[in-house]
Amino acid sequence: MKLPFEPILFGYTVNIHLILEYLAFFLAFRYYVFLRKKRKDYISSNNRLSIILGAAVGAFIGSRLVGVLENPLVTFSAKNVIQLLNVKTIMGGLFGGLIGVELAKKIIGETKSSGDLFVFPIIAGIFIGRIGCFLSGTNEFTYGIETTSFLGMDLGDGVLRHPVALYELVFLIGVFFCLKIIQERHTLQSGELFKFFMLAYFGFRFCIEFLKPNTFFVLGLSTIQMLCIVCYVYYTRFIIQKIKNARKKI
Repeated sequence: MKLPFEPILFGYTVNIHLILEYLAFFLAFRYYVFLRKKRKDYISSNNRLSIILGAAVGAFIGSRLVGVLENPLVTFSAKNVIQLLNVKTIMGGLFGGLIGVELAKKIIGETKSSGDLFVFPIIAGIFIGRIGCFLSGTNEFTYGIETTSFLGMDLGDGVLRHPVALYELVFLIGVFFCLKIIQERHTLQSGELFKFFMLAYFGFRFCIEFLKPNTFFVLGLSTIQMLCIVCYVYYTRFIIQKIKNARKKI
């Protein structure tokens, strides 16, 4: 199969990434609804709806804001501003959604952790979206730098590159089953599953960004990597607590 994959339907070129992106949202939501019916949710329906709304607004703002920050040297013309507003990133969406949820919970007075139910639907959604990224080849900024490794692939520009979208698909499969095992074999406090996911995914993205043709503005790090550090700082207390608990068991 040649990349970018651009099928023709009824004489029109199909944007496969856009289709898979919408499919990712739909299936992730249906998966969430399935999980919520399957297990008891200690948060009321009204509060859960407010939390979802907070997550959606936060994710929308965060994904666009981080997308703009990834292009800080772009000349601000009317055309470029419109293009920047259409740029979005899952990293900004995840962290923005987290902040949006926390703000929504403070407003409605909800104290229970709410993230665990979202973990596996989020992973499924990202997985489907990344398939679209891979099929888009070099049309989307999700390709890797040039490489002489046996893993190198021609993603559409005649150059062997790291297929970072495929790397992420493998990672997502691994983290999905690892979190399933942790959930089944260990008694977790409410909210811990979501924190494990965030730390795992943001840690992975911090590393994989070095394989992308980024512009590293601050301390040799990209905007995404700076956000990954912010995420780890946000969860510092949780990380320290888990380290202390692990030492006690040794």
